Amino acid sequence: MDPPKAIVRRKIKDILRQRVGRGFSINEVKVVGLTIREARRLGLYIDERRRSKRDENIEILRNYLSSIRRLESGEKEI
Repeated sequence: MDPPKAIVRRKIKDILRQRVGRGFSINEVKVVGLTIREARRLGLYIDERRRSKRDENIEILRNYLSSIRRLESGEKEI
């Protein structure tokens, strides 16, 4: 299973653009309950320059962690 990609938004001339980012922010990782070391062991990319907390990224991380826990417990992947 590939690690998920972070979504970042940026504003260019009053137009909000959304793209795939370099990695998840430290705040997003902490909200989910992981340390930076644990996140990197799971294969997640951390962008230490980002300071924002995007709700979409937090939801992506929670879904990824729940799928990893299901795989570890022996359930089938959907």
